[in-house]
Amino acid sequence: MNSETTDCIRAELVRAARDLGAPPAIDPVLERPRDPAHGEWATNLAMTLARPLQRKPREIAQQLVERLDVTSCGVTHVEIAGPGFINFRLDPAHTARGLAVILRAGERYGHSEEGAGRQVNIEFVSANPTGPLHVGHGRQAALGDAIASLLEATGWTVSREFYYNDAGVQITNLALSVIARMRELAGEPADIPEGGYHGEYIREIAERFVATRGGHARAVLASGDVGSGGALFEEIRRFAVAELRAEQDRDLQAFGVRFDTYFLESSLYTDGRVDDTVRALGATGRTYEHEGALWLRTTEFSDDKDRVMRKRDGTYTYFVPDVAYHVTKWDRGFHRAINVQGADHHSTVTRVRAGLQALDMDIPPRYPEYVLHQMVTVMRAGEEVKISKRAGSYVTVRDLVDWVGRDAVRYFFLMRRGDSQLVFDVDLARTQSEENPVYYIQMAHARMSGIFRVGGIDPASIDPGTSVDTLVEPEEQALIKRLLDFPAIISGAAEALEPQRVATYLHDTAGEVHLWYHKHHVLNEPAPIMNARLVLARAAQIVLRNGLAILGITAPERM
Repeated sequence: MNSETTDCIRAELVRAARDLGAPPAIDPVLERPRDPAHGEWATNLAMTLARPLQRKPREIAQQLVERLDVTSCGVTHVEIAGPGFINFRLDPAHTARGLAVILRAGERYGHSEEGAGRQVNIEFVSANPTGPLHVGHGRQAALGDAIASLLEATGWTVSREFYYNDAGVQITNLALSVIARMRELAGEPADIPEGGYHGEYIREIAERFVATRGGHARAVLASGDVGSGGALFEEIRRFAVAELRAEQDRDLQAFGVRFDTYFLESSLYTDGRVDDTVRALGATGRTYEHEGALWLRTTEFSDDKDRVMRKRDGTYTYFVPDVAYHVTKWDRGFHRAINVQGADHHSTVTRVRAGLQALDMDIPPRYPEYVLHQMVTVMRAGEEVKISKRAGSYVTVRDLVDWVGRDAVRYFFLMRRGDSQLVFDVDLARTQSEENPVYYIQMAHARMSGIFRVGGIDPASIDPGTSVDTLVEPEEQALIKRLLDFPAIISGAAEALEPQRVATYLHDTAGEVHLWYHKHHVLNEPAPIMNARLVLARAAQIVLRNGLAILGITAPERM
């Protein structure tokens, strides 16, 4: 979208509407008509004014058109269609001149300052340190990272956060599973606990721990108390958590995801945050004792039933540290927080929000925001892949990256809405053809780069002031319009927290690029045509590169 053009048209629509007696607060919406034959832009303003003006939409549309003076906006024709839509046709040369904006902005094209001066915390992945990252974590990593990049592109200051659940029953079971493998190494029967972990990685951790203590499993087991809470048990637990945290970090690095903050659940207990939160909730009068447990009246905040905070055995339920954790986000100044989590966390949304509301801290009712995603089905050779040899019971992120590469994994995870089921076709992701969407997009960028390489031209040397009035072919105009829509796509995707909009846009743009590339030569054309088309090729290269960067995907210059 050329904002100068659309701003000009909107300003004229506002002026004309006020001449008709429209209310002061008018915000005309301009959209691309579904059928390009209807022009470049359309507005339904006449229909939105029908009620306040007490007139028929088509009559209002006629009166608006009579008052409009949009020639300075590059508009050549204004037409009324259907029940009262107003369509605008632009001078092709005027449209093409919008390419200069793209070239001048370069890698900043598509960026805005909508969120300038505001900060947001985005928590994602947050996997328990009990095993390698599975494909569900991978989808979450791609989603969270792309949402963060979208908000950064619109001016927000973003903090990416990983919350380690390094406390609780699952961590105890992790340590017990490692101890069982150590017994196996010592020639004793291995007894994996119920809820324990069976993957090959558990054996590797056991072997590494034994190696740090001289390499004799039997002697290590005899050197201390491996019962729950014993000194050796605690040492093994800490070692296993550290090993798996390091492995998950390596997986995330291979996936190209970084975090600004790693927050440990255990710190909420050691710092007294959980106890402080429980006391604060008690002080509001919304807690009560029942059957030996401590309850919170979450039904006061739209929950379907009250929730147990502290069980009869004195341990806290999961949502209590979650509430304490989000209090730390608020206290750290993150008055906007977004959690990207699996759909299995749906039930925690109401509980956490209810707990925060019950504290009477003036935290907004919908804090934090949640983006929930469905899981991933991996298909290979026409069959579902369910098991990774190393993980034991699931396919890992590293498996996918090893099979198809980081770029394909990221794109496939982002090409559908997060709340839709995703089938990851490994064979398709490895295909070097137009059927593979990420290959199709990257090839479009490579083709634009190839034009400059073959011509021996530095893309950065293309002058934004070059005349582009010759770019009047239908394929050229269609591609230009799509490139000019990029900032609006980024803005909308950021507002909706939907990176798939960018993925879809890039695929559609690549289609326009390939069509133009095949139908029109650039090099060795008459100078006015060649120079104008070099501007278009450079603009397409910039938009494809910038869009892929937001998704965390490379833009190769050769393929």
